[in-house]
Amino acid sequence: MKPAIASSPHVPRVNRVDRVMLDVLLALVPGILAMTWYFGWGLPINIALAVTFAVLAEAAVMTARGRPALPAIGDLSAVVTAVLFAISVPPTLPWWLTLIGMLFAIVLVKQLYGGIGYNPFNPAMAAYVFLLISYPVAMTAWTAPNLLAEHTFSFLESLRLILDGSPPAGLTWDAITSATPLDEMRGKLDLGMTIDAIRQSPLWGDFGGRGWEWVANGFLLGGLYLLWRRIVPWQIPVSMLLALTVCAGLFWLVDPQTHPSPAFHLFSGAAILGAFFIATDPVTACTTRKGQLIFGASIGALLFIIRTWGGYPDAVAFAVLLMNIAAPTIDYYTQPRVFGHGGEPR
Repeated sequence: MKPAIASSPHVPRVNRVDRVMLDVLLALVPGILAMTWYFGWGLPINIALAVTFAVLAEAAVMTARGRPALPAIGDLSAVVTAVLFAISVPPTLPWWLTLIGMLFAIVLVKQLYGGIGYNPFNPAMAAYVFLLISYPVAMTAWTAPNLLAEHTFSFLESLRLILDGSPPAGLTWDAITSATPLDEMRGKLDLGMTIDAIRQSPLWGDFGGRGWEWVANGFLLGGLYLLWRRIVPWQIPVSMLLALTVCAGLFWLVDPQTHPSPAFHLFSGAAILGAFFIATDPVTACTTRKGQLIFGASIGALLFIIRTWGGYPDAVAFAVLLMNIAAPTIDYYTQPRVFGHGGEPR
């Protein structure tokens, strides 16, 4: 009997785009559950809206380009972009801002450059920064965690708040919104208060804000899953978090009453989320091992600098986008030596 002959490749692809994106979505589940527990139904509603808008935008662009829409939607990259955006913005963000953000991320940042694999910036973070600069009030209107809030929102109240901006009867926006731990710490330090005095508020937990630190733990659990599955390289998250810890630790050791501890920086904002899920974007991050260490460490240092002296309390998106610009140059100068050739790479 004549044996069957097949052309290469003989080994099936394991890390297909859709499988990688599915793993990322699975890794986000613990953090999403923690955020929903502490901040209510607004988060899953925002995720549903963002995913819907992103998928429709992706399909519309592919149709306009004369290409089949199903493969682009099926790789789940638009879904990941939408989920990362939704968990980065306040859970009561108006629906039309979510629509604008997804149009900006998918149409301008991703598809305008040719689609997945060609975009120079992280789409979710580019949309976040665009909205933060354009609509700073809405983008910083976070509700207090449920364990500190005077009123917890039902599903219908959250839906109404997002769709028409109407708080429940007898409540105003000032009554339902609260400063984030980073906002609180930054604002009161600017007023000359010491950290010991600031932490007397019930807002604070063991390391960061109550509720916020458990959200960070949820994303840390998901990040460890990605490392175990080898979906993301360890060099970027480890170097980013280590650089942030070292920078914060040096200033904290000098004056612990005016500079928060490294644990505060790690568990109060989006540092954990950024390290494992945003900075590791394979399209916009560095690809060489040495370059990934430089890339991650630079993000961590920029994050501390902007948080401490910049105009925004949290700066993961800004730090990542700045290093997205530098990634090609870092890769160029950190190419590994070609086997069999001596000297510096050309």
